[in-house]
Amino acid sequence: MNNNQFDLPGSYKKWTWGLIVAGLLAVLYGFIMFHPFAHPVHHEAGAQADVNGTRFWAVLLQNSVYWLLTANTAMFFICITTLAMGGWQVAMRRVSEAISSVVPVLGLITFIILLAIVLGGRTDIYHWLDPNLYVKGTGTFDKILNGKHGFLNPTFFLVWSALSIGLWSLLGRKMRSLSLNSDDEGPMDHVQAKKWMDSNFTYASFFVVFFGLSVASTVPWLWLMSIDTHWYSTMYSWYTFASTFVSGLSLIAVFVIYLKNRGELEYVTEEHLHDIGKFMFAFSVFWAYLWFDQYMLIWYSNQPEETRYFIDRIGNATKTGPYYGLFFFNLIVNFLAPLLILMRKSTKRNWTVVTFVAVLIIFGHWIDFFQMVMPGTVGPNFELMPFEFGIAALFIGVIMWGVGNYISKHSLIAKNHPFLKESMIHHT
Repeated sequence: MNNNQFDLPGSYKKWTWGLIVAGLLAVLYGFIMFHPFAHPVHHEAGAQADVNGTRFWAVLLQNSVYWLLTANTAMFFICITTLAMGGWQVAMRRVSEAISSVVPVLGLITFIILLAIVLGGRTDIYHWLDPNLYVKGTGTFDKILNGKHGFLNPTFFLVWSALSIGLWSLLGRKMRSLSLNSDDEGPMDHVQAKKWMDSNFTYASFFVVFFGLSVASTVPWLWLMSIDTHWYSTMYSWYTFASTFVSGLSLIAVFVIYLKNRGELEYVTEEHLHDIGKFMFAFSVFWAYLWFDQYMLIWYSNQPEETRYFIDRIGNATKTGPYYGLFFFNLIVNFLAPLLILMRKSTKRNWTVVTFVAVLIIFGHWIDFFQMVMPGTVGPNFELMPFEFGIAALFIGVIMWGVGNYISKHSLIAKNHPFLKESMIHHT
């Protein structure tokens, strides 16, 4: 270690490039075997070969959106704790910064995938891309989609997607640069610290407001909910946010514990771990609250255009759906397990237990996004095979590469942050 910078061990580099190579091989396999540029055919009418083309794009969409929103949570976490004058997390702030530094790369990958789907006319992913649906007086005219055409159209979709990813990246970069500049400028007096904090408040405010306008509202509608074109839920964006926020917190926990086990992050103690564990516990409960409310309200209203979403996943009174097992496995992994394990104070202070729960949550919400995307794209013909896990490995490898690149170039301690002392003596 030099000047609190982390020298990446050989094992970390091997895992990083091993996962990236495995992921690239999975992409290559998909290109060769799944014919992703063949004419899209809806799963209701297509054969398995046709569904494989849909499967290729659906898996890329699921992974790119999930890992991008999860990584973007790290900057949101920095911004909300900044606005709340929260000093406890400063000792591990550089970990959150490192994860957020991957957002531009993941955002570019995600946008390329969205661009290919939209410009490629993949109506098997987004049914609303079919221009025949908006021709009045024909048998294909869809009144519901015509009413949504003001925002469900290629131009708005791509412009808003580019703007969202661009502003996440730019505002996140500004927050990171403010933090890193404080290392070079030396200790601050009261006036300098106030001026520096005011700049942080300003950009954190911009980020949080735009985060609310994108992740907490419009982006999930466009990228995910529009897969099931006739279905809608006013709770969907909050549900998606809760899923990625708890996953992002878990990702922060994994890297904090890894670095702590390597002898780094000297000011991070079990007090900080306890607080991360409390966040993981609380937002697992919050996610379950939204899961239940969305399901309960739609079940209770019993309106065909709403219940269709859940019938496709768990079936009806006479027939079990193909996603039935995954749907309730999702609840067990993402709610019951964190609830029961993290309920005790001692488990939230146990590095091994928190690592286990964090990995479980990340995997569980990856499954959550899988069952969000697949029923409306490949239908009952889904698979969880090496291809699906290979694509996930690619994105995990990219995150490891980005985080490793950041922590090996910058100090792991925000040594001149005005709240560092508060974080060093933090007691929960």
